[in-house]
Amino acid sequence: MNTRVYNLHVLRHAQRLLLISVTLLSIYSINLLLICAKETGCMVYEKLGEQVFGTPGKVIIFGSTSLQNTGAMLSYLFIVKNELPSAIKFLMGKEETFSAWYLDGRFLVVTVTFCIILPLCLLKNLGYLGYTSGFSLTCMVFFLIVVIYKKFQLPCPSQRTNATAFSNSSSPYEEMCQPKYVTINSKTVYALPTIAFAFVCHPSVLPIYCELKDRSQKRMQMVSNISFFAMFVMYFLTAIFGYLTFYENVQSNLLHKYQSQDDILILTVRVAVIVAVILTVPVLFFTVRSSLFELARKTKFHLCRHVVVTLVLLVIINLLVIFIPSMKDIFGVVGVTSANMLIFILPSSLYIKITYQDGSKLTQRIWASLFLVLGILFSLVSIPLVIYDWVH
Repeated sequence: MNTRVYNLHVLRHAQRLLLISVTLLSIYSINLLLICAKETGCMVYEKLGEQVFGTPGKVIIFGSTSLQNTGAMLSYLFIVKNELPSAIKFLMGKEETFSAWYLDGRFLVVTVTFCIILPLCLLKNLGYLGYTSGFSLTCMVFFLIVVIYKKFQLPCPSQRTNATAFSNSSSPYEEMCQPKYVTINSKTVYALPTIAFAFVCHPSVLPIYCELKDRSQKRMQMVSNISFFAMFVMYFLTAIFGYLTFYENVQSNLLHKYQSQDDILILTVRVAVIVAVILTVPVLFFTVRSSLFELARKTKFHLCRHVVVTLVLLVIINLLVIFIPSMKDIFGVVGVTSANMLIFILPSSLYIKITYQDGSKLTQRIWASLFLVLGILFSLVSIPLVIYDWVH
Protein backbone atom coordinates (compact mmCIF):
# COMPACT_ATOMS: atom_id res chain seq x y z
CA MET A 1 0.00 0.00 0.00
CA ASN A 2 2.84 2.41 0.82
CA THR A 3 4.49 1.61 -2.53
CA ARG A 4 1.25 2.33 -4.36
CA VAL A 5 0.85 5.69 -2.62
CA TYR A 6 4.48 6.57 -3.40
CA ASN A 7 4.10 5.66 -7.11
CA LEU A 8 0.94 7.74 -7.30
CA HIS A 9 2.79 10.65 -5.67
CA VAL A 10 5.66 10.39 -8.18
CA LEU A 11 3.24 10.07 -11.10
CA ARG A 12 1.48 13.24 -10.11
CA HIS A 13 4.79 15.09 -9.86
CA ALA A 14 5.95 13.84 -13.29
CA GLN A 15 2.75 14.92 -15.03
CA ARG A 16 2.64 18.18 -13.13
CA LEU A 17 6.24 18.98 -14.11
CA LEU A 18 5.58 18.49 -17.82
CA LEU A 19 2.34 20.47 -17.78
CA ILE A 20 3.80 23.28 -15.67
CA SER A 21 6.81 23.56 -17.99
CA VAL A 22 4.71 23.92 -21.13
CA THR A 23 2.32 26.31 -19.36
CA LEU A 24 5.12 28.63 -18.23
CA LEU A 25 6.85 28.51 -21.60
CA SER A 26 3.56 29.35 -23.34
CA ILE A 27 2.99 32.31 -21.00
CA TYR A 28 6.50 33.57 -21.78
CA SER A 29 5.89 33.26 -25.53
CA ILE A 30 2.66 35.25 -25.17
CA ASN A 31 4.66 37.93 -23.37
CA LEU A 32 7.12 38.10 -26.29
CA LEU A 33 4.25 38.30 -28.76
CA LEU A 34 2.57 41.15 -26.88
CA ILE A 35 5.84 43.09 -26.73
CA CYS A 36 6.23 42.68 -30.50
CA ALA A 37 2.69 43.94 -31.07
CA LYS A 38 3.32 46.93 -28.82
CA GLU A 39 6.63 47.80 -30.52
CA THR A 40 5.21 47.58 -34.05
CA GLY A 41 1.60 48.61 -33.41
CA CYS A 42 0.47 45.62 -35.49
CA MET A 43 -2.49 43.63 -34.13
CA VAL A 44 -2.74 40.95 -36.85
CA TYR A 45 -0.34 38.02 -36.60
CA GLU A 46 0.19 37.62 -40.36
CA LYS A 47 0.73 41.35 -40.83
CA LEU A 48 3.16 41.37 -37.90
CA GLY A 49 5.19 38.66 -39.63
CA GLU A 50 5.05 40.57 -42.91
CA GLN A 51 6.17 43.81 -41.26
CA VAL A 52 9.15 42.14 -39.56
CA PHE A 53 10.25 39.49 -42.08
CA GLY A 54 8.45 40.50 -45.26
CA THR A 55 6.40 38.12 -47.38
CA PRO A 56 8.19 34.96 -46.12
CA GLY A 57 7.22 35.87 -42.56
CA LYS A 58 3.60 36.33 -43.56
CA VAL A 59 3.54 32.99 -45.40
CA ILE A 60 5.19 31.10 -42.51
CA ILE A 61 2.77 32.50 -39.95
CA PHE A 62 -0.18 31.78 -42.25
CA GLY A 63 1.01 28.20 -42.72
CA SER A 64 1.56 27.67 -38.99
CA THR A 65 -1.80 29.09 -37.88
CA SER A 66 -3.69 27.31 -40.66
CA LEU A 67 -2.05 23.97 -39.86
CA GLN A 68 -2.80 24.45 -36.15
CA ASN A 69 -6.47 25.28 -36.77
CA THR A 70 -6.79 22.46 -39.31
CA GLY A 71 -5.33 20.03 -36.79
CA ALA A 72 -7.87 21.23 -34.22
CA MET A 73 -10.71 20.73 -36.71
CA LEU A 74 -9.44 17.22 -37.50
CA SER A 75 -9.29 16.32 -33.81
CA TYR A 76 -12.85 17.58 -33.30
CA LEU A 77 -14.17 15.62 -36.27
CA PHE A 78 -12.32 12.56 -34.97
CA ILE A 79 -14.40 12.90 -31.80
CA VAL A 80 -17.55 12.93 -33.95
CA LYS A 81 -16.28 9.92 -35.90
CA ASN A 82 -15.53 7.92 -32.73
CA GLU A 83 -18.31 8.99 -30.38
CA LEU A 84 -21.40 9.58 -32.53
CA PRO A 85 -21.85 5.86 -33.41
CA SER A 86 -21.83 4.95 -29.69
CA ALA A 87 -24.37 7.66 -28.88
CA ILE A 88 -26.70 6.53 -31.69
CA LYS A 89 -26.41 2.88 -30.65
CA PHE A 90 -27.37 3.84 -27.11
CA LEU A 91 -30.42 5.78 -28.33
CA MET A 92 -31.42 2.87 -30.60
CA GLY A 93 -31.01 0.35 -27.78
CA LYS A 94 -28.40 -1.61 -29.72
CA GLU A 95 -25.39 -3.45 -28.31
CA GLU A 96 -21.95 -1.89 -28.69
CA THR A 97 -20.98 -4.71 -31.07
CA PHE A 98 -23.93 -3.99 -33.36
CA SER A 99 -22.75 -2.64 -36.72
CA ALA A 100 -24.56 -1.24 -39.74
CA TRP A 101 -23.47 0.93 -42.64
CA TYR A 102 -25.32 3.94 -41.28
CA LEU A 103 -23.47 3.60 -37.95
CA ASP A 104 -20.04 3.71 -39.57
CA GLY A 105 -18.10 6.62 -38.09
CA ARG A 106 -16.77 7.62 -41.50
CA PHE A 107 -20.25 7.87 -42.95
CA LEU A 108 -21.51 9.79 -39.94
CA VAL A 109 -18.68 12.34 -39.95
CA VAL A 110 -19.28 13.07 -43.65
CA THR A 111 -23.03 13.38 -43.01
CA VAL A 112 -22.52 15.76 -40.10
CA THR A 113 -20.02 17.81 -42.10
CA PHE A 114 -22.25 18.43 -45.08
CA CYS A 115 -25.60 18.61 -43.28
CA ILE A 116 -24.62 20.77 -40.27
CA ILE A 117 -21.09 22.16 -40.55
CA LEU A 118 -21.25 23.16 -44.23
CA PRO A 119 -24.32 25.44 -43.87
CA LEU A 120 -22.69 27.14 -40.87
CA CYS A 121 -19.42 27.59 -42.76
CA LEU A 122 -21.25 29.15 -45.71
CA LEU A 123 -22.50 32.01 -43.55
CA LYS A 124 -20.91 35.34 -44.39
CA ASN A 125 -20.45 36.30 -40.74
CA LEU A 126 -20.00 34.20 -37.63
CA GLY A 127 -22.30 35.92 -35.18
CA TYR A 128 -22.71 32.99 -32.77
CA LEU A 129 -18.99 32.82 -31.89
CA GLY A 130 -19.47 33.92 -28.28
CA TYR A 131 -22.28 31.43 -27.68
CA THR A 132 -20.39 28.41 -29.06
CA SER A 133 -17.22 29.26 -27.12
CA GLY A 134 -19.14 29.51 -23.84
CA PHE A 135 -21.06 26.31 -24.53
CA SER A 136 -17.88 24.42 -25.44
CA LEU A 137 -16.19 25.52 -22.21
CA THR A 138 -19.24 24.39 -20.22
CA CYS A 139 -19.14 20.98 -21.92
CA MET A 140 -15.44 20.55 -21.13
CA VAL A 141 -16.00 21.39 -17.46
CA PHE A 142 -18.89 18.90 -17.40
CA PHE A 143 -16.62 16.29 -19.00
CA LEU A 144 -13.95 16.89 -16.34
CA ILE A 145 -16.51 16.50 -13.53
CA VAL A 146 -17.71 13.20 -15.00
CA VAL A 147 -14.13 11.89 -15.39
CA ILE A 148 -13.45 12.62 -11.71
CA TYR A 149 -16.77 11.07 -10.66
CA LYS A 150 -16.19 7.92 -12.72
CA LYS A 151 -12.78 7.38 -11.14
CA PHE A 152 -14.50 6.71 -7.81
CA GLN A 153 -17.43 4.80 -9.34
CA LEU A 154 -15.70 2.35 -11.69
CA PRO A 155 -13.69 -0.57 -10.26
CA CYS A 156 -10.07 -1.27 -11.10
CA PRO A 157 -9.57 -2.61 -14.67
CA SER A 158 -8.39 -5.95 -13.26
CA GLN A 159 -11.81 -6.37 -11.64
CA ARG A 160 -13.52 -5.51 -14.92
CA THR A 161 -11.60 -8.14 -16.87
CA ASN A 162 -12.32 -11.85 -16.94
CA ALA A 163 -10.31 -13.41 -14.13
CA THR A 164 -9.19 -16.27 -16.37
CA ALA A 165 -7.09 -13.85 -18.32
CA PHE A 166 -4.88 -13.56 -15.25
CA SER A 167 -4.63 -17.24 -14.38
CA ASN A 168 -0.87 -17.15 -14.98
CA SER A 169 -0.37 -13.89 -13.13
CA SER A 170 0.55 -14.04 -9.47
CA SER A 171 -0.46 -10.45 -8.83
CA PRO A 172 -3.03 -9.01 -11.27
CA TYR A 173 -3.66 -6.00 -9.04
CA GLU A 174 0.05 -5.17 -9.13
CA GLU A 175 -0.03 -5.52 -12.93
CA MET A 176 -3.05 -3.35 -13.68
CA CYS A 177 -3.98 -1.19 -10.71
CA GLN A 178 -0.76 0.51 -9.72
CA PRO A 179 0.14 3.84 -11.33
CA LYS A 180 3.60 3.72 -12.88
CA TYR A 181 6.25 6.42 -12.67
CA VAL A 182 7.26 6.15 -16.34
CA THR A 183 5.71 4.16 -19.17
CA ILE A 184 7.86 3.93 -22.29
CA ASN A 185 6.09 2.77 -25.43
CA SER A 186 5.33 3.92 -28.96
CA LYS A 187 3.00 6.66 -27.63
CA THR A 188 5.63 8.29 -25.40
CA VAL A 189 7.02 10.39 -28.23
CA TYR A 190 3.61 12.05 -28.63
CA ALA A 191 3.40 13.32 -25.04
CA LEU A 192 5.18 16.66 -25.43
CA PRO A 193 3.82 17.46 -28.95
CA THR A 194 0.29 16.75 -27.69
CA ILE A 195 0.68 19.08 -24.70
CA ALA A 196 2.22 21.76 -26.94
CA PHE A 197 -0.72 21.37 -29.35
CA ALA A 198 -3.16 21.79 -26.46
CA PHE A 199 -1.60 25.04 -25.23
CA VAL A 200 -1.52 26.93 -28.52
CA CYS A 201 -3.83 29.94 -28.53
CA HIS A 202 -1.38 32.42 -30.03
CA PRO A 203 -3.30 33.17 -33.27
CA SER A 204 -6.20 34.43 -31.12
CA VAL A 205 -4.14 36.56 -28.74
CA LEU A 206 -3.67 39.63 -30.92
CA PRO A 207 -7.34 39.86 -32.06
CA ILE A 208 -8.43 39.58 -28.40
CA TYR A 209 -5.79 42.13 -27.41
CA CYS A 210 -7.13 44.48 -30.06
CA GLU A 211 -10.70 44.16 -28.76
CA LEU A 212 -9.79 44.38 -25.06
CA LYS A 213 -11.37 47.30 -23.21
CA ASP A 214 -8.78 49.68 -21.70
CA ARG A 215 -6.13 47.82 -23.68
CA SER A 216 -2.68 47.45 -22.14
CA GLN A 217 0.06 44.85 -22.32
CA LYS A 218 -0.17 44.20 -18.59
CA ARG A 219 -3.93 43.69 -18.74
CA MET A 220 -3.68 41.29 -21.68
CA GLN A 221 -0.87 39.37 -19.98
CA MET A 222 -3.09 38.95 -16.93
CA VAL A 223 -5.90 37.61 -19.13
CA SER A 224 -3.44 35.15 -20.69
CA ASN A 225 -2.09 34.02 -17.33
CA ILE A 226 -5.59 33.32 -16.00
CA SER A 227 -6.53 31.43 -19.16
CA PHE A 228 -3.40 29.29 -19.10
CA PHE A 229 -3.87 28.53 -15.41
CA ALA A 230 -7.44 27.38 -16.06
CA MET A 231 -6.25 25.21 -18.97
CA PHE A 232 -3.50 23.73 -16.81
CA VAL A 233 -5.94 22.77 -14.04
CA MET A 234 -8.40 21.17 -16.47
CA TYR A 235 -5.74 19.24 -18.41
CA PHE A 236 -3.97 18.10 -15.25
CA LEU A 237 -7.10 16.83 -13.50
CA THR A 238 -8.40 15.13 -16.64
CA ALA A 239 -5.06 13.39 -17.21
CA ILE A 240 -4.68 12.28 -13.60
CA PHE A 241 -8.20 10.95 -13.07
CA GLY A 242 -8.46 9.49 -16.58
CA TYR A 243 -5.24 7.55 -16.06
CA LEU A 244 -6.22 6.43 -12.55
CA THR A 245 -9.50 5.07 -13.96
CA PHE A 246 -8.04 2.95 -16.79
CA TYR A 247 -4.28 2.85 -16.06
CA GLU A 248 -2.39 1.28 -18.99
CA ASN A 249 -5.65 0.63 -20.83
CA VAL A 250 -6.24 4.35 -21.32
CA GLN A 251 -6.59 5.46 -24.95
CA SER A 252 -5.85 8.66 -26.83
CA ASN A 253 -9.61 9.26 -26.89
CA LEU A 254 -10.46 9.03 -23.20
CA LEU A 255 -14.22 9.36 -23.66
CA HIS A 256 -14.26 6.29 -25.92
CA LYS A 257 -13.17 4.11 -22.98
CA TYR A 258 -16.52 4.57 -21.21
CA GLN A 259 -18.52 1.85 -22.98
CA SER A 260 -21.40 1.16 -20.56
CA GLN A 261 -24.65 0.68 -22.46
CA ASP A 262 -26.93 1.82 -19.62
CA ASP A 263 -25.06 4.89 -18.40
CA ILE A 264 -27.18 7.98 -19.03
CA LEU A 265 -24.45 10.22 -17.62
CA ILE A 266 -21.89 9.05 -20.18
CA LEU A 267 -24.47 9.43 -22.95
CA THR A 268 -25.11 13.01 -21.83
CA VAL A 269 -21.38 13.78 -21.85
CA ARG A 270 -20.99 12.21 -25.30
CA VAL A 271 -23.85 14.24 -26.76
CA ALA A 272 -22.66 17.46 -25.11
CA VAL A 273 -19.10 17.02 -26.37
CA ILE A 274 -20.27 16.07 -29.86
CA VAL A 275 -22.50 19.14 -30.11
CA ALA A 276 -19.75 21.37 -28.72
CA VAL A 277 -17.12 20.23 -31.22
CA ILE A 278 -19.56 20.38 -34.14
CA LEU A 279 -20.33 24.02 -33.32
CA THR A 280 -16.65 24.84 -32.80
CA VAL A 281 -15.44 23.51 -36.17
CA PRO A 282 -17.01 26.41 -38.17
CA VAL A 283 -15.29 28.93 -35.86
CA LEU A 284 -11.88 27.46 -36.71
CA PHE A 285 -12.87 27.06 -40.35
CA PHE A 286 -13.70 30.76 -40.64
CA THR A 287 -10.22 31.61 -39.36
CA VAL A 288 -8.48 29.34 -41.88
CA ARG A 289 -10.55 30.57 -44.82
CA SER A 290 -10.14 34.23 -43.85
CA SER A 291 -6.36 33.79 -43.58
CA LEU A 292 -6.32 32.11 -46.97
CA PHE A 293 -8.22 35.01 -48.56
CA GLU A 294 -5.95 37.49 -46.76
CA LEU A 295 -2.87 35.73 -48.10
CA ALA A 296 -4.30 35.79 -51.63
CA ARG A 297 -5.37 39.43 -51.13
CA LYS A 298 -8.99 38.49 -51.91
CA THR A 299 -10.66 40.29 -49.02
CA LYS A 300 -13.76 41.41 -50.94
CA PHE A 301 -16.66 38.95 -50.54
CA HIS A 302 -17.44 36.92 -53.66
CA LEU A 303 -20.19 34.28 -53.32
CA CYS A 304 -18.90 31.78 -55.89
CA ARG A 305 -15.33 31.87 -54.53
CA HIS A 306 -16.70 31.66 -50.98
CA VAL A 307 -18.69 28.49 -51.75
CA VAL A 308 -16.01 26.74 -53.83
CA VAL A 309 -13.22 27.31 -51.30
CA THR A 310 -15.49 26.14 -48.47
CA LEU A 311 -16.42 22.92 -50.29
CA VAL A 312 -12.83 22.13 -51.29
CA LEU A 313 -11.47 22.67 -47.78
CA LEU A 314 -14.21 20.58 -46.15
CA VAL A 315 -13.66 17.73 -48.62
CA ILE A 316 -9.93 17.72 -47.87
CA ILE A 317 -10.55 17.80 -44.12
CA ASN A 318 -13.02 14.89 -44.34
CA LEU A 319 -10.61 12.80 -46.41
CA LEU A 320 -7.93 13.34 -43.77
CA VAL A 321 -10.33 12.37 -40.96
CA ILE A 322 -11.30 9.19 -42.83
CA PHE A 323 -7.79 8.01 -43.66
CA ILE A 324 -5.67 9.19 -40.70
CA PRO A 325 -5.60 6.23 -38.29
CA SER A 326 -5.80 8.03 -34.92
CA MET A 327 -5.83 11.40 -33.18
CA LYS A 328 -2.34 10.89 -31.78
CA ASP A 329 -0.97 11.17 -35.32
CA ILE A 330 -2.64 14.57 -35.68
CA PHE A 331 -1.31 15.72 -32.32
CA GLY A 332 2.16 14.46 -33.20
CA VAL A 333 2.42 16.20 -36.57
CA VAL A 334 0.79 19.46 -35.53
CA GLY A 335 2.57 19.50 -32.17
CA VAL A 336 6.10 19.22 -33.59
CA THR A 337 5.43 21.63 -36.49
CA SER A 338 2.88 24.42 -36.11
CA ALA A 339 2.56 24.29 -32.30
CA ASN A 340 6.33 24.46 -31.96
CA MET A 341 6.48 27.36 -34.41
CA LEU A 342 3.70 29.31 -32.69
CA ILE A 343 4.92 28.76 -29.12
CA PHE A 344 8.72 28.80 -29.45
CA ILE A 345 10.18 29.82 -32.79
CA LEU A 346 7.99 32.63 -34.13
CA PRO A 347 7.54 34.77 -30.97
CA SER A 348 11.27 34.58 -30.13
CA SER A 349 12.34 35.26 -33.73
CA LEU A 350 10.03 38.26 -34.02
CA TYR A 351 11.23 39.66 -30.70
CA ILE A 352 14.93 39.27 -31.57
CA LYS A 353 14.43 40.90 -34.95
CA ILE A 354 12.40 43.84 -33.61
CA THR A 355 14.71 44.64 -30.69
CA TYR A 356 18.12 43.81 -32.20
CA GLN A 357 19.16 47.50 -32.20
CA ASP A 358 17.93 48.19 -28.67
CA GLY A 359 20.95 47.85 -26.40
CA SER A 360 18.85 48.12 -23.25
CA LYS A 361 17.16 44.79 -24.04
CA LEU A 362 20.29 42.67 -24.42
CA THR A 363 19.37 40.42 -21.48
CA GLN A 364 15.85 39.90 -22.82
CA ARG A 365 17.27 39.03 -26.25
CA ILE A 366 19.55 36.43 -24.68
CA TRP A 367 16.56 34.78 -22.99
CA ALA A 368 14.59 34.97 -26.26
CA SER A 369 17.55 33.39 -28.09
CA LEU A 370 17.63 30.52 -25.59
CA PHE A 371 13.89 30.15 -26.07
CA LEU A 372 14.45 29.95 -29.83
CA VAL A 373 17.16 27.31 -29.38
CA LEU A 374 14.77 25.30 -27.19
CA GLY A 375 12.18 25.34 -29.98
CA ILE A 376 14.74 24.21 -32.55
CA LEU A 377 15.90 21.38 -30.27
CA PHE A 378 12.27 20.38 -29.76
CA SER A 379 11.90 20.01 -33.54
CA LEU A 380 15.22 18.20 -34.02
CA VAL A 381 14.34 15.63 -31.36
CA SER A 382 10.59 15.17 -31.81
CA ILE A 383 10.25 15.09 -35.62
CA PRO A 384 12.66 12.14 -36.14
CA LEU A 385 11.02 10.23 -33.27
CA VAL A 386 7.54 10.68 -34.73
CA ILE A 387 8.76 9.58 -38.17
CA TYR A 388 10.52 6.59 -36.57
CA ASP A 389 7.28 5.57 -34.85
CA TRP A 390 5.37 5.74 -38.14
CA VAL A 391 8.00 3.66 -39.96
CA HIS A 392 7.97 0.92 -37.30
